Amino acid sequence: MANFFQKMLNSLDKTRNQLQSGLDTLLSKFVSIDEELFEELEEILILSDVGASTSMKIMDRLRARVKLERVTAVSEIKRLLSEEIAIMLGSGDVDCTYPSPTAILIIGVNGVGKTTSIGKLTNFFQNQRKKVVVAAADTFRAAAIDQLEVWCKKCGVDMIRHKENSDPGAVVFDSVAAAKSRKADILLCDTAGRLQNKKNLMEELKKIFRILSTQFSEAHREVYLVLDATTGQNGLSQAKIFKEAADVTGVILTKLDGTAKGGIVIAIQDELKIPVKYICTGEAIDDIQPFDSGDFAKALFGDI
Repeated sequence: MANFFQKMLNSLDKTRNQLQSGLDTLLSKFVSIDEELFEELEEILILSDVGASTSMKIMDRLRARVKLERVTAVSEIKRLLSEEIAIMLGSGDVDCTYPSPTAILIIGVNGVGKTTSIGKLTNFFQNQRKKVVVAAADTFRAAAIDQLEVWCKKCGVDMIRHKENSDPGAVVFDSVAAAKSRKADILLCDTAGRLQNKKNLMEELKKIFRILSTQFSEAHREVYLVLDATTGQNGLSQAKIFKEAADVTGVILTKLDGTAKGGIVIAIQDELKIPVKYICTGEAIDDIQPFDSGDFAKALFGDI
């Protein structure tokens, strides 16, 4: 776990540096806690992609604590802020244990790292001695199927595929049969990342859900939305659309190591009430880990 924390710490370098630099500069300007300090602090959070709504909520809670606890030292603000963010994110590790069998649908727009996330998850589950079958149900992008096949061969797992532009539901149907016959613990299903027509997206996902409900009724089901951390608030907009189309149970956040917009994690959990389940902290196959809110807050603020 220490290695996991170090990876998270490294991946949040850009976000932490931006936040710390802004905080240190701000707090050095004030000798007492006043409304001007709160307003400037809110601006720093918004610039770290925490979002206006969530930033306002954090500041309201911070004002209340300062008043309740009669805090007067400006130096205490950073500690209180870290604690409030940790509270907002929830406590400790998320639950990433799954009964056997479990079907996990991976959804999200093209380019966010969906296929790569499936490859990393496959490796993650295999390290837990889970038997995995992968369904290549994004049939509208040939490159997605080929890329997924490379990951599956690297991990040594079975991938069920059909021809390009074939029916995604048929791929899922055959994949369920394969998962059952091979006594798989986990069925990972890739899906098309199209947002141009929300109606088509919703209908396609509904069809996949129906197949899983009828053909794989014994399986526990999760729906994970993959978001690219570098898109910041745009990722939040994507999440809202997918949440309307599917019962999203968790978020996988990719490319956290390449952005100063790591504050989006806080906005996702606060505004959408969807837990971040996994974060990707690099490009290697093992650069994925279950999300821990306490570690995230600690990595965001460093030693206080």
